[in-house]
Amino acid sequence: MLESGVDPFEGAVEDNTRAWLERAVIGLNLCPFAKAVHARGQIHYAVSRARTCTTLARDLTHELRALVALDPNVRDTTLLMAPECLAEFLEFNDFLKQANRILAELELDGVIQIASFHPDFQFADRVANEIANYTNRAPYPTLHLLREASVNRAVDAFPQAESIFERNILTMEKLGHAGWAALGLRRASPLSGP
Repeated sequence: MLESGVDPFEGAVEDNTRAWLERAVIGLNLCPFAKAVHARGQIHYAVSRARTCTTLARDLTHELRALVALDPNVRDTTLLMAPECLAEFLEFNDFLKQANRILAELELDGVIQIASFHPDFQFADRVANEIANYTNRAPYPTLHLLREASVNRAVDAFPQAESIFERNILTMEKLGHAGWAALGLRRASPLSGP
């Protein structure tokens, strides 16, 4: 289970993730569905202090159960950040298989879906520092837990939702690396060991 209370490191992780959400995801309109849940305060930010996949899996299980236990009007979505775990993108990508197994074990397949963000995210067909990769880059390895019903409603309300991916790539190409840097996004370093 996640530690109770917020220490300065966890507070900085949450603050930096909020800044990324507000400046990049909402500010650049990378996800047209994020603004409404953010404005209504329906996003839960959870900082995992996990340093191993086993501990992160336990924290993920806890957050999945907590999400489905609450009314969507209270908590529609969760961002689970793992600032001390899965620093390597390929390792993080491998963990997503385990995350999806946990969904199935909890019988939440079709109820919750997991989107992923990572500081070093890289599309398979892109080179590492290509600006297109930044559409899925966040300050920390992050698992975004989304309710399928909310996603379906949002997609139904957004004409041509399938074009979001292409539009985001164009947005990033217009922004460029200098524009991304100008967003002033930061990462927190652990202030002390857990």
